[in-house]
Amino acid sequence: MKIIDAHLHLFRNDTDRAELMAQRVGHHNSIDHLREVYEELGMVHGVVMGNGGLETERHQYPADLFHYCVGLDSSLMQQGDIPDMAAKIERHLQRESCCGVKLYPGYNKIALTDPLYEPVYQLAARYDKPVAVHMGLTSFARAHLKYCHPMALDEVAADHPDTTFVMCHFGNPFFETSAAVLEKNPNVVTDLSGLIDGRIDFERYFTETGTYAEMLRGWLAAICSWDRILYGTDWPIVNLGEYIEYIKRLVPEKHWEAVFFENANRVYKLGL
Repeated sequence: MKIIDAHLHLFRNDTDRAELMAQRVGHHNSIDHLREVYEELGMVHGVVMGNGGLETERHQYPADLFHYCVGLDSSLMQQGDIPDMAAKIERHLQRESCCGVKLYPGYNKIALTDPLYEPVYQLAARYDKPVAVHMGLTSFARAHLKYCHPMALDEVAADHPDTTFVMCHFGNPFFETSAAVLEKNPNVVTDLSGLIDGRIDFERYFTETGTYAEMLRGWLAAICSWDRILYGTDWPIVNLGEYIEYIKRLVPEKHWEAVFFENANRVYKLGL
């Protein structure tokens, strides 16, 4: 089975920290290492969620291995007004290697309905490339959940029907709301990245956190939208082999081809 990781991060400006994160889950922070592991696991491609600014030269990735979403993260947005932001984003969307835009509203503390984002939605629709949005829990407490609660996505998805939105992390842990937003809005898809952090002791995990896993599995089954669910990892926070097995336990086998490969290939137009 071929696998696309529809959600990962490559941190090149903070290599020491990234290497520590990768080592914690049994990996190394290098393209060569990822290439080797991808080959072992049948992973044929990845979508890098952009960090590191809007300069195109900062987003150079091996074309056979990665596409990327240009990101508006907090390191960029905290600088205040960004001159020619729309034009800079458009230059990315014009590149074949760029397959979308990534927003981080909880970290930026900017509502998805803020006029700042309106050109992003319009450009994404024009270039027929999705807008991926961090939804759900954040990695540090200073972020604001109200901006990245799945309900926040409903309004912009409803008001921008020609734009495709990717609800990252299935809005973890707000599964009920995430399921409702996904079921209601045909232009919303979701990825299953970042649902855990660290290594997995499967027997202990499913024994001690069985209720969480059953809630997640139950809502995925209830909405039955397997053509709009994408596999992703949020690497480097998980071991790649373990995370594949984790998602296999949540997704019925008959939907593996769609979830692990076909949906990401279609949504991000990877041409694989």
